[in-house]
Amino acid sequence: MAELTMVKALNLALHQAMEADDRVIICGQDVGLDEGVFRVTEGLLAKYGDQRVLDSPLAESGIIGTSIGMALYGLKPVAEIQFSGFSYQGFHQIEQHMARFRNRTRGRYTVPMVLRMPCGGGIRAVEHHSESKEAFWAHIPGLKVVIPSGPRNARALLSAAIEDPDPVIFYEPKALYRAFKEEVPDEPEVMEIGKAEVVREGSDITLISYGAQMRPTLEAAEDLADLHGVNAEVIDLLTVSPMDDATLVESVIKTGRAAVINEGNRTCGIASEVIARLNEKAFGHLEAPIKRLTSYDIHFPYFACEQIYLPDADRIASAAMQVMEY
Repeated sequence: MAELTMVKALNLALHQAMEADDRVIICGQDVGLDEGVFRVTEGLLAKYGDQRVLDSPLAESGIIGTSIGMALYGLKPVAEIQFSGFSYQGFHQIEQHMARFRNRTRGRYTVPMVLRMPCGGGIRAVEHHSESKEAFWAHIPGLKVVIPSGPRNARALLSAAIEDPDPVIFYEPKALYRAFKEEVPDEPEVMEIGKAEVVREGSDITLISYGAQMRPTLEAAEDLADLHGVNAEVIDLLTVSPMDDATLVESVIKTGRAAVINEGNRTCGIASEVIARLNEKAFGHLEAPIKRLTSYDIHFPYFACEQIYLPDADRIASAAMQVMEY
């Protein structure tokens, strides 16, 4: 079992999927000769050739639209948009076609494709290279939206996304691409899409997050235990649509308190949706209002201010203590 970064784990998932099924096609800008801007597609062109690894023009609408067509005709495209901030040029393809074909054809056709996109801040990038707009896609019926938090679950979830008969938006937090390594099994591994994971057991408060925010959330949980004697349970959503209400509700019924953390903007974000569901399904068990900790309702700032913009362990721990002291 090798120790891999997230980039290498995602690359392993692609290699294994292409080896197992010749319908799996890779496409996107610079995914072939240049092996992807972050090298996630390293070695694929050399091994599988230019009939299965397709370098596209700089045309996001074309990348997505072509992938939809390939999926409708029986292939399993894995399309890459270089940065999630460039996906808006293909928004109509995603909303009007990718998400709707199963419903439009009453199940005659599905769109078994994955749209991979690096997301999030923390790497000192420029405009349109750092945003977290997963709430856009979670709002659209017909799409699954997956956001891994580490190398092992990234490999397993990408494998699951490629096997899924419906379209999956696969957000990859680029701050995690090479941040740390985990043991990843050599044999293929698949996780269930739509299932959250309790990554730290606790009894006093539930902290809910996903993606790159899992690392500061776990750090905050340790600080709460060391400094305040608060035993926090931590849940990694992993999939923001469909959302695993059952795991969230079970935890909050146990702890009676919760804080929800997301990197994206505050208004109408994923944290807001989580809180709404918990209020609907666990309100009678709450001992304090649920706290929402997010980034701010501004465009992602330039890199001198990005660490101020992003939630960190201190802010998360402070928010949790506000809930504990209510």
